[in-house]
Amino acid sequence: MTYADNRRARFEYEILEKMETGIELKGYEVKAIRAGRVQLGGSYGIIRENEAWLLNCDISPYQQGNMPEDYESKRTRRLLITKKEISYLVGKLKEQKLTLVPLEMYNKGRMIKLALGLGKGKKTRDKRETIKARELDRAVRRHET
Repeated sequence: MTYADNRRARFEYEILEKMETGIELKGYEVKAIRAGRVQLGGSYGIIRENEAWLLNCDISPYQQGNMPEDYESKRTRRLLITKKEISYLVGKLKEQKLTLVPLEMYNKGRMIKLALGLGKGKKTRDKRETIKARELDRAVRRHET
């Protein structure tokens, strides 16, 4: 089941590679995610001190009264990636000027996973081409029915 999908990321970035990561969460955050109170828009990943982090991911409180008083919905969360994968990502990020973009959050068994993409920012003309292709596809589908 998919809890959150970052559709804007696919529009803003050309996704070159995709990988699955775990995410370090607290219990009440897991409940909130399963209730659908997560937004990936505007979030991104970084690698700092040989650890991967997810920044700016908004997980709204599940129950306002039961949350800790110092709870911050957009706190920095650690991504669970192996050292080998981190060193691979560091090389790719520096070499090709790419960005770590969260694409979707979903469950796999009992675990909550995050699909991360290595994305290269699209130019304005590429975005226009994407919009044209989408409009053309809609028009074709409209005339088929």
